[in-house]
This record gives sequence, C-alpha cells and structure tokens, in this order.
Amino acid sequence: MQEHDTNNVYISGIWIGTAGSSLTLTSMEKRLIVPKGPYSQQPVATQPMSVGGNRNAKNMPMKEDGREWSNGICSCFSDCGTCCMATWCPCVVYGRNKKRLEHLDRNGYPDPEHGGCFNGDCWVHCALTSFFGFGWILQIPLRGSIRSRYSIGGGGCGDCCSAFCCGPCELTQGSQEIALEEQSFVAQPQS
Repeated sequence: MQEHDTNNVYISGIWIGTAGSSLTLTSMEKRLIVPKGPYSQQPVATQPMSVGGNRNAKNMPMKEDGREWSNGICSCFSDCGTCCMATWCPCVVYGRNKKRLEHLDRNGYPDPEHGGCFNGDCWVHCALTSFFGFGWILQIPLRGSIRSRYSIGGGGCGDCCSAFCCGPCELTQGSQEIALEEQSFVAQPQS
C-alpha cells in the first residue's frame, strides 16, 4: 500500500480528502484514480493511420450464404494483362494471388511488391502443371480462401469446377477481387 495526497483525487465517483491530508490506497483503488479538473485536449494519434481494406468495394448485396463475386468469371477480359498471363503462365498469377492474399491476411495492408514474380508457390504450381498437368488443384484452396476473406458464396465443388474448366478466368477473377481491396487502401495525411 502507498500513501497518496488526495488533493485533486477522484475515487469511485466521489471527491475525497482535503489539501494536505493523505490516504492509504489499495491497488484496486489506485486504478480508479482520475485527476480532477477539465481536460484541455483530446488524445492525438502519434503514428500515421491507414484507412481502407474494403472487402466489398463494389457494395455487392449480401445474401445468407454470402455475396456474389465483384466480377463474373467471364469478366476476365476486362483485365487483359492478367488474363493473358493466366492463360500462358498460370503459375505466375497463382503465385502472385497467393502472396498478395497472405500479405493482406498477415499484415493488413497490400503487398508493396504486388505479389512479386517468381516465388515458391509459383514454382510448385509450375512443376505440377509441367510434369503432371495438375497445377489447377492448387487453385482450389486459394479460391476458397479468397471466397472466405471476401464473404463470397459458393463451395468446394464450384471452386474445383472453376479451376479445372476455366483456370485462367478463375485466376483472373481472384486477382481482380484482391485488387479491389488493395485499391481501397488510402493513407491518411500525417499531422
């Protein structure tokens, strides 16, 4: 226990003591002490803050089982660069999408490298595609992770069909969904 001067002390909703008197307080009572008097200033953030990360940037209506994708599976042609890359080098788009999604999950802001180019996930996809033709299997859990992050309806069967039947469109659709969240990040001006 410590002795404290009770001048300007407020405990449990009651002003106590007079100038010059002292009181012994328990540790619980010490937590309840608030200095007397008006506060002249609100707390100010000391570090720059960021706002963003809108996971439904196009404000798609929510249903019981989730919302629709922001871009349809055949909207891949609106992003020709990603669509072409996903057609001829799906491993690169897969690796980028996975790295960008993991970076958002882990750090809460977009990957400054935008997924990079050739990472470990890319090489695994490339090997499975080149040697066995089964790289599309890796796209199924990635699509599920994207659906989960953005509250998009669907299931594993639909993910499997999308990845198998139209892998480039599926990869482009996932890239577009991640890009919408990344574009929604806005840095607040520093004061």
